[in-house]
Amino acid sequence: MVSSVESHVESDAAGSNGGPFAPALEVRLLGPLTIRCAGQLLPLPASRKARALIGYLALEATPSSRTQLCELLWDLPNDPRGELRWCLSKIRQVLDSGARKRVETVDDTVRLDLSDCFVDVLELERAPRADETDATSDAAALRALATFFAGDFLEGLEVARSPRFDGWLLAQRRHWRGRQIALLGQRVASLEIGCEEGRECLEQWLALAPFDRQAHERLLTGFAHRGQWHEGDEQLQATSRLFDAEGLDWRPLGAAWHAAKAGRSDGAPPTPAAEVDRVPASAAIGAGATAVAAIEAGAETPTAATGRASVAIMPFAELSSPGAPRGGLADGFVHDQITRLALLRSLFVIAQGTMFALHEQQLGAHEAARTLDVDYVLSGSMQRRGSRLAVQVELSETRTSHVLWADDIERELDDAFAVLHEIGDGIVASVASEIEAAESQRAILKGPNSLDAWEAHHRGLWHMYRFNRADNDRARLCFEQAVRLDPGFSRAFAGLSFTHWQDAFQRWGERVPAIEHAFDAASRSLLADERDPAAHWAMGRALWLRKQQAQALVELEAAVDLSPSFALGHYTLAFVHCQSGDPALAIEASDRSRHLSPFDPLLFGMLGARALALVRLGRFEEAAEWAVKAAGRKNAHVHILAVAAHCLALAGRQDEARAWVATIHQNAANYRVEDFLAAFHFTDDAQDLYRRAAGQIGIT
Repeated sequence: MVSSVESHVESDAAGSNGGPFAPALEVRLLGPLTIRCAGQLLPLPASRKARALIGYLALEATPSSRTQLCELLWDLPNDPRGELRWCLSKIRQVLDSGARKRVETVDDTVRLDLSDCFVDVLELERAPRADETDATSDAAALRALATFFAGDFLEGLEVARSPRFDGWLLAQRRHWRGRQIALLGQRVASLEIGCEEGRECLEQWLALAPFDRQAHERLLTGFAHRGQWHEGDEQLQATSRLFDAEGLDWRPLGAAWHAAKAGRSDGAPPTPAAEVDRVPASAAIGAGATAVAAIEAGAETPTAATGRASVAIMPFAELSSPGAPRGGLADGFVHDQITRLALLRSLFVIAQGTMFALHEQQLGAHEAARTLDVDYVLSGSMQRRGSRLAVQVELSETRTSHVLWADDIERELDDAFAVLHEIGDGIVASVASEIEAAESQRAILKGPNSLDAWEAHHRGLWHMYRFNRADNDRARLCFEQAVRLDPGFSRAFAGLSFTHWQDAFQRWGERVPAIEHAFDAASRSLLADERDPAAHWAMGRALWLRKQQAQALVELEAAVDLSPSFALGHYTLAFVHCQSGDPALAIEASDRSRHLSPFDPLLFGMLGARALALVRLGRFEEAAEWAVKAAGRKNAHVHILAVAAHCLALAGRQDEARAWVATIHQNAANYRVEDFLAAFHFTDDAQDLYRRAAGQIGIT
């Protein structure tokens, strides 16, 4: 095993340096921390904090300040810098050798120079990711990379009373577990269907992600390929029990299995591995007539299994060529919508095969929705108009046939895929937003004691978006009710985290406990569903409160990677970047969030983040215009009003700024510039700008 990894590393080094490369040290962070020299294990410091420091510094590309390292690992010791110096002395005994000093301390910073060493995670970072290679990547190379994963990141290295390190460690473990799952997917795609190595990979995949439908589908495909019908039936039964226990819907897997059995039993030739990998998961679920048969046989309704609102997306009419066979641009677009909406994890989305099968029976949108017993149905049409593409779309409530939302979108068709991507993102975000609003309105009309977990969650959302202390307290009670009723409800934990975040940000009570409550609820959200973008969003916000900006950005980027249509993820990226990150990225993320959700309850924040980013770029007049728009939103809180006042002052519009100061003091009589600066995490130069502006308008 080691030799295959070393040959892989040596081949990489030979390609870059022109000759064989023998690393001075071999540092393994995946699994228990180990360091080898010439194949021999080196004794590590007994101190957990010293070993944790090695793991942290090994990943940091830039020097870390001593203050940062003290805050990371020490919970108010008597002499944090003295303890840090002691840990560094222990690390030097392991890593330094002769004249080669790898622990570098310059001024007040510390870094590890491991440029002549092998570090497993750094090698993995340099390896191509799943989305950068084709499905048939070299199996031997992938097998070599798989040997890097000897366990969790820094396995067994938890450090007591070090919450910041805990947050960093949790994020790293999720990241590397995700990389391992992606690598297992690559390996399965590179192997022949049904082979023993592929099955072993799938078993590892399911051990890491037991509810990953794609892995289950591939496992069932392997049984069908080998003609192991009994084993496949047993696997499906075990999976159905597993999914039922978690309130998840397993029926699409049943449809996929029955379709696979039908394909093999009628003598159809096996599908090549590369082609199977290119078939999207929801397309493989298809099973046209089989899915319809399951529905006609009285299969359980989607909402009974999940508690979530359900939505069906009908095949769009192709008006450009109405008589043409299906399978063109419109069908591809609908499949993309089904996939994107499912990625949000907040709705039950009916599989593509079922919808197309019902469409073949010439059922209209509302008739199909009633047949499926779903709550909402999305339908539409697509038409080419010369060089332009027009898409008409309509979202209706099944019970009342009431149209919740409709739009007529037209774009220049210079790049079909880019245009469809843009249109699709907007539709998915609008559908999710409209359904959320409808479910919240329905929940608010019911008695609190009659709510189920889903309704309690949406009642909490209704209160949460009022952005005042009393409603925030009510929202928290609703989310707590939701998680009592369903302890695995990821979204409810994310909402609960946000209410604690509001307490900390708005100074509604004790800030430090609120920060820890926000982090704890976000952690529970991630434990409930690591693939829920809202869980990563909540964790990103909680880490930002803890001033762990780098890890906050990792979580927020994970949220939008999981669902590119998740508007709140893009907004919060703008929120973090506008204060102390990249202001240009903040503007881009703000614009993206507003494009996806133009009527979002947090629109004031999206506008305000853009204004703060423009201040950092020195574009004060533009910043003032965007800040005034933000403050003009009816639910804008006092900090947003302060953004407007400060931006107007920086733009030289003092009279307008003072008018906003008067409004601020009507809401918070003692509000001062220090309250504004304490709420955000501005850079030092930005703080100086705001203090200067505050002095001009009397808010000091």
